[in-house]
Amino acid sequence: MNSLKTSNLGYPRIGENREWKKALEQFWSGKIDENQFEQLTDNVLYSNLQKQIDSDIDYIPLNDFSLYDHMLDTATMFGVIPDRFASEEDGNTLSQYFSIARGNSKAVASEMTKWFNTNYHYIIPEFNNQKFQLVENKPLKAFRKAKEKFGINGKPVIVGPYTFIKLSKGYNEKDLPSLLLQLIPLYQQVLKELQNEGVEWVQIDEPILATSITNDELKTIQYIYEQLHEAAPSLNIMLQTYFDSINEYQAIVSLPVQGIGLDFVHGFNKNLENMQSYGFPEDKILGLGIIDGRNIWKADLMKKKDIINHILEKVPTERVWIQPSCSLLHVPITTRNETKLDETFKNALAYAEEKLQELQLLKTSIEYNSTDSKEALEKTSRDLQILNMSPARNNSEVHLAVQNISQKDFSRTESFEQRKSIQQDFWQLPDYPTTTIGSFPQTLEVRKARRQFKNGEWSDKQYTSFIEAEISKWITIQEEIGLDVLVHGEFERNDMVEYFGEKLAGFAFSSNGWVQSYGSRCVKPPIIYGDVAFVEPMTLKESLYAKGLTNKPMKGMLTGPATILNWSFVRDDISREDVCYQIALALKEEIEILEKNDIKMIQVDEPALREGLPLKKEEWQEYLEWGVQSFLLATSSVEATTQIHTHMCYCDFNNFLDVISKLDADIISIETSRSHGELLQSSQLKSYDKGLGLGVYDIHSPRVPSVEEISDVIQKYSTVLPKDLIWINPDCGLKTRKEEETVAALKNMVQATEYFRKSNDQMNLANTITER
Repeated sequence: MNSLKTSNLGYPRIGENREWKKALEQFWSGKIDENQFEQLTDNVLYSNLQKQIDSDIDYIPLNDFSLYDHMLDTATMFGVIPDRFASEEDGNTLSQYFSIARGNSKAVASEMTKWFNTNYHYIIPEFNNQKFQLVENKPLKAFRKAKEKFGINGKPVIVGPYTFIKLSKGYNEKDLPSLLLQLIPLYQQVLKELQNEGVEWVQIDEPILATSITNDELKTIQYIYEQLHEAAPSLNIMLQTYFDSINEYQAIVSLPVQGIGLDFVHGFNKNLENMQSYGFPEDKILGLGIIDGRNIWKADLMKKKDIINHILEKVPTERVWIQPSCSLLHVPITTRNETKLDETFKNALAYAEEKLQELQLLKTSIEYNSTDSKEALEKTSRDLQILNMSPARNNSEVHLAVQNISQKDFSRTESFEQRKSIQQDFWQLPDYPTTTIGSFPQTLEVRKARRQFKNGEWSDKQYTSFIEAEISKWITIQEEIGLDVLVHGEFERNDMVEYFGEKLAGFAFSSNGWVQSYGSRCVKPPIIYGDVAFVEPMTLKESLYAKGLTNKPMKGMLTGPATILNWSFVRDDISREDVCYQIALALKEEIEILEKNDIKMIQVDEPALREGLPLKKEEWQEYLEWGVQSFLLATSSVEATTQIHTHMCYCDFNNFLDVISKLDADIISIETSRSHGELLQSSQLKSYDKGLGLGVYDIHSPRVPSVEEISDVIQKYSTVLPKDLIWINPDCGLKTRKEEETVAALKNMVQATEYFRKSNDQMNLANTITER
């Protein structure tokens, strides 16, 4: 009997107890040396491999582990080092690697953005006429390491050449042939060396194939894989796609590779339709992505088994690998440590370990069809059904409120131009108003206080006194620095999404559900398991306390509906659109309460709005329509004097300003530092007609920007935008920075702004004298 094989595409890097994160931060702070760091991270790697061996995975991925990011790994492997980090003193070292990711005292870090429409950030490779070279064959090193330690012939993983180039920056389309001529020989060398080592299968990840691909791009992809096949003809290539279906199915499955991995979760309908219409090549392995690698719910294994059996009618068992839909990088490691969750809810969860167990259970059930395996599969269906029937998912008031939403709920009474004049009279702010994005440094003391309160070691009174002391301290600091619009600092907030989830109905929280966001930054996404509803005021107490300490404007701080949605693990029994509207209605109640209590400057952050975009452009409009409408639903009921701010982090603003404008926020603050002024080249910027907060320096780096650097950013944008639309702020919240860095950077920011105000005053005076 031919056996059904199981495969994994990638495993979480962070360690069961975030050992990887802790090792990184110890190394960065100088507490351990490079040898100790390597030993600690190797321990995490070996633990990951052992878990997959114990789960009887047939094809275990190698080189999916990283010290920071897999795109950065690929770039440094091929010598794609930005000029500003290519100094002789750095050389090709670990120090240089982390400098590219985090910046250093001399240079700004490389830009980062989200990995397709996930919540994982990657470092964007920068092409600047470097001479590419194979510095180190990292997949080969990973293969040797695993074979020496465990004796396994694993499956090395590498980012595909087309995805690598398309997600990089610093080139035009006309440069693509030249880049490929440099890059393809290096990929060929990597594959040749793997072939010579005795590697049987290599996984080449090309998620870019799940986006909208043109005919010219298909020709390029065909050329790439012809070249790779010729270089290592006896090496089996599993060309892996994920996150959606592939539109150009016939062309992709005809590429000269030995296997094609398809997502049968997020791209289920289209991939299945294509397979039914066009079949599947008889000379290839099908990587059947049947278990959701991006969400934390158990699979309904009875339904999954039916899908697999349906596929096996078209593709023989010996040519099918069952696997997750994508790398398990995007989910936590194990539910074993979730000891505080309600059993009804916990029984419906599956993290990385459990997903591998699901694969093995499906394999066993299909091969042997025993009573025990059937009962195990039926239990998953029952667990999910019990959750679906729970009161948490059947709140009739919430369902009715969503049904009653009408078009008038999506617009403010006055236009922006009308509001702008009203708000200028009301707020009386100077030119180039200065502010911050919201959070201030979350010190060890702040995190300890939150933990003590959460664990019941501190009373409510003790905790409130501590938080108020921190707020008071930073109100004083902000006033001394000279900021125009203040914030309370968010010291009571563990995370900008988790905090609100804890206050709303319909959310649950794991104890150990950590996933990597970027670098050592790990987050514990809330789990939207039921209907979302407002319970009681969430931000009023701290906002009112802070407002009472100053005569300056004080912003109320909220997280927007699309960001809460996109940064959570979301229930999958109803549409994401309906969930987003539920969140928006709850936030609307909070905003109206703030306004009634004289908090009339309210920031509703939407850094993740763009991140939720479908991979295919033809599907963007539908998502953006309900994403924007959710923001408008939350914010449109306020008076004209109430100023709505929003904030977005790293995204392609050049092509997104029209969508940002539709949010109808009075001011949006964005990033303009790491992207090296690219937004200035946007034709849309000159016609942007709402307030724009320039993120004038990068908060992800510990370096303090000079007054000159910040002045340069303001100068560039002030030549394009009217001065009465420009605000000045850092590019993101400051919770990860140290106090001394924060104060020094903000002082320089205010000093640079004051320089521009004086320059404008002198110019206005000169113009007045000339006119007289």
